Amino acid sequence: MKANKHHNKSTIAQIRERFDNDVERFSNLETGQVTIIDAALCLDLITSAAYHVNPLAKELLDIGCGAGNYTLKMLERIPDINCTLIDLSCPMLRKAKERIAPATKGNIEAIQTDILHQELPENSYDIVLAGAVMHHLRNDADWETVFSNIYRALKPGGSFWISDLISQDHPALEAVFEEQYGKYLESLGGPEYRKKVLDYIEAEDTPRSVSFQLALMRKVGFSYTEVLHKNSRFAAFGGIR
Repeated sequence: MKANKHHNKSTIAQIRERFDNDVERFSNLETGQVTIIDAALCLDLITSAAYHVNPLAKELLDIGCGAGNYTLKMLERIPDINCTLIDLSCPMLRKAKERIAPATKGNIEAIQTDILHQELPENSYDIVLAGAVMHHLRNDADWETVFSNIYRALKPGGSFWISDLISQDHPALEAVFEEQYGKYLESLGGPEYRKKVLDYIEAEDTPRSVSFQLALMRKVGFSYTEVLHKNSRFAAFGGIR
């Protein structure tokens, strides 16, 4: 998807409203991420990678935490880690806190905000997770601002892991994976469902390629980057400060 084709995209307020009204569905990995290929695998991989890179982590930042699925999975690996939750949606944050509170004796801080405009404390987090959220960023400046802020917010040796919708930089390959993903959607709900999901992605999302995001990580200072998994229009990957 081209970077300059975002002037008719959904606004932050429209995205917030959609998530406000869909909390229960996103509380269940099976229903909330049915359109995401290998959602459970990617969730397992990024939390496993985070654990193995930072096994003694004390501070977790979950960006676009939704109903808390990623933090809950992280708590299975590192119990009682302190959790900072960021999301656009207040109802999502309430649900996330409700689900996470019984799973940790650590502190839970919930911040309703747009990550693009949230100032993060420097050298504060061991692990940053971002599940299905970065594709809402629009232009190059937005992406660089957020990645730079995350880099500065990590402690030295801390890690940043993403599971997200992606695009391809080459138009021919974009067409290949668009068609492959369309067939997957049809297998879930037929041609009408395929059209509904692809129209929604066109209206709301501006994903970038894995290559773009890993190059940006290196540009802002990450010392190591890695792809954990890639299938069709979805990938799990990250970097270490």
